[in-house]
Amino acid sequence: MHRLLLTIICLMLARNSLAFDQQNLMKVFFSVVLVRGYDQNGGLSYGSGVVVGDNRVVTNCHVLRSTTKAWISQAEDAYPVESIQADPNHDLCLLNIDRLPLKPVELGNTSNLGKGAEVVSIGHSSGSPSPMTSGGQVKSIYSYDGGNIIRTNARFSLGASGSPLFDSQGRLIAINTFKTPGKQAYFYAMPVEWVKDLEKLPAQKNLPITGQAFWEQPEDQKPFFMQTALPHLNSDWVRLSEISQQWLKVEPNNPEAWYELGSAQEGLGRDEDARKSYLTATRLDPYHADALFRLGVFASKQGNIAETHQIALTLTEIDPEMAVIFKNTVGCKKNC
Repeated sequence: MHRLLLTIICLMLARNSLAFDQQNLMKVFFSVVLVRGYDQNGGLSYGSGVVVGDNRVVTNCHVLRSTTKAWISQAEDAYPVESIQADPNHDLCLLNIDRLPLKPVELGNTSNLGKGAEVVSIGHSSGSPSPMTSGGQVKSIYSYDGGNIIRTNARFSLGASGSPLFDSQGRLIAINTFKTPGKQAYFYAMPVEWVKDLEKLPAQKNLPITGQAFWEQPEDQKPFFMQTALPHLNSDWVRLSEISQQWLKVEPNNPEAWYELGSAQEGLGRDEDARKSYLTATRLDPYHADALFRLGVFASKQGNIAETHQIALTLTEIDPEMAVIFKNTVGCKKNC
């Protein structure tokens, strides 16, 4: 069984995560588990989880919201959940398992994580018995409630809630939790720093887990980075402008807020205002790849070859994949 799984891992690695070392991937692959439970009607619910300590697995609390009896499984082996330490607001639950013979992963941190960093998600998307990998990059990082929520393009679907997100060294940096609707979805993961705090919480034996997560709040009560997501994806520039300006009143030095305002201004045909907002975003965050991309497009349209070339070099350093898209966009295949 393990030999077959190792072959599957190598195939998925070649397809999804070229920058992720095979040894690191194999090291963490067998620490990913399927979280299952029966609901009150006898139906089966499921999600994913990862071993983070001796006899301890972390997953999303919403996976256990309709569950009256829960267990984890890997291949043919199953282990009942003895107790849970729950943080419903952050949507993270620590499951305590008796005599779990699986090794915990190494815990990383999000403090030194940058945009464009390679990441890999491993989870049971669509309830697949074997974990599936999805490679991608960090697209945005949002400071929120003592942690850094990560948005990536490492795709996951139903069944992968609670699945781990790893950096290129195989360290756990976040837990995949929710995404926006649609094909061009944003994928969000909760920071490992919140996972570390779960051990301080009291354990409970009763299921289901109750309580609403912050990302499930009414739209106007969600964090601003969530409120801007759908207007941006749907090209609703008027609404995006309104929310971005509200955001800036609360956080005037937030580069993400300035970038979103710039996107709205550009969408509304106010290019000079947009350029100024993008410049502010890059002054606050010199490695803001999205803002640099748009500034490079403006520079190219104005015939500023030197600035276009410099931005191409910077993007290559930050996010090589985005740099290729940028060069194609501005029409410089080799040298800008």
